[in-house]
Amino acid sequence: MSFFKRLKESISTKAEAVTNSFKEGLSKTRTAFVERVEELITRRKKIDEEFYEELEEILIGADVGVNTVMKLIDELRVEVKKRKIEDASELQPVLSEKLSQLLDGDNNPGLRMAESGITVILFVGVNGVGKTTTIGKLAHKFKSEGKSVLLAAGDTFRAGAIEQLEVWGQRVGVDVIRQQSGSDPAAVMYDAVQAAKQRGVDVLLCDTAGRLQNKNNLMEELNKIFRVIQREIPSAPHEVLLVLDATTGQNALSQAKLFGEKSGVTGLVLTKLDGTAKGGIVIAIRNELNLPVKLVGLGEKMTDLQEFDAEQFVHALFAGLVQKAEEESES
Repeated sequence: MSFFKRLKESISTKAEAVTNSFKEGLSKTRTAFVERVEELITRRKKIDEEFYEELEEILIGADVGVNTVMKLIDELRVEVKKRKIEDASELQPVLSEKLSQLLDGDNNPGLRMAESGITVILFVGVNGVGKTTTIGKLAHKFKSEGKSVLLAAGDTFRAGAIEQLEVWGQRVGVDVIRQQSGSDPAAVMYDAVQAAKQRGVDVLLCDTAGRLQNKNNLMEELNKIFRVIQREIPSAPHEVLLVLDATTGQNALSQAKLFGEKSGVTGLVLTKLDGTAKGGIVIAIRNELNLPVKLVGLGEKMTDLQEFDAEQFVHALFAGLVQKAEEESES
């Protein structure tokens, strides 16, 4: 069975709303990346050095990352020889399959939840990446699944951060545990954990500071927060999610490398994918860091924060080709 057909069958078992969310959220990347690949394949029927060079440029332009692109092109060369592919059009499903493998298509680790009791999720990330919005949307997602949620306003030094989280709390209908601006984030976490225990909530979502320019202080602060939480709930935090803005491309990758080294990050959230044509950054991050992408922001709506699904991602990029392959097999 062809790759596109397998992909179509697999996607058909998934929620249509999620599939549409991925398709709409990745439309800019699809236009910039897949349509350029199609144009290249139509123009250059033959697979030669110039073809590989142009394909390389398109992939780097979509922020797939130079190291990942080199690896991908090498693998494509091997496949072309092995399968004796001469016509460039036969390369599209091979390219899609390779991208799916690079995204580790069979492995979509969802959010790690506590087996019993309270699940604690910490969020780190620099200012302006959409951290607070992500927390608000995730609170809405959990609430719509019937879970009780509490928010902790631990980003106490950024002007307006506490208020911003409170606005989200009101929108979603969940309480926010806070102290005065400038107070000790670990003290806020202590209060929040106590409140979560007293109220018997299912999920505690904790906002923390994200000042990268002062990395040592940030790491000390995070360690203090960890200690406070673990003293009260030994298995927590269950996730430490680094929030990155996909529109910043390679800069997001650098941030992930800086943060990921020491801060105990367990997974990534990529926001604003709908606002960029460089959605290839997801592929670069999955390959260059040993960290899973757990959540993706695909739009403005409350429901546009989705758990990352490699098959949905590849399907959203190549939806037109999947459709075309299906029509050709039927005719």
